[in-house]
Amino acid sequence: MTSGQPLPRAAEPTLTIAQVVERTGLSHDTLRYYEKAGLIERVGRTTGNQRRYAAADLAWLEFLIRLRGTGMSIGDMQTFAELRSRGDGSVPDRLAMLREHRADLADRMRALRRNAAALDDKIRHYERLLDEPGSDDLS
Repeated sequence: MTSGQPLPRAAEPTLTIAQVVERTGLSHDTLRYYEKAGLIERVGRTTGNQRRYAAADLAWLEFLIRLRGTGMSIGDMQTFAELRSRGDGSVPDRLAMLREHRADLADRMRALRRNAAALDDKIRHYERLLDEPGSDDLS
């Protein structure tokens, strides 16, 4: 028979900085920098003052990695992190930031496709030149 009180939850498993480095590919220095730069909130610490990352920290880090991988500047990431720390009231601003970033990413992807096509054309040109005996024009 229960008293209607929820059962105590087991402590959420946490990760050491070494485990986060292994899972994310970020370096120890980058993780510390992200914390100092305000990109991640101060993570929990053990009694021995060792960082312990929760699942939510890891999920946020993975999103930051995606933002960085899509070319978002550290400054914009800091702005986004600051907005996030304000809670649900900042959702419209965060959405606007992500939409703008996504539009910029789409523009860069189009430019990359054009550049890749130009490289493909030049590669085919050189392949044809190499296939033609006596060709001197390798420009």
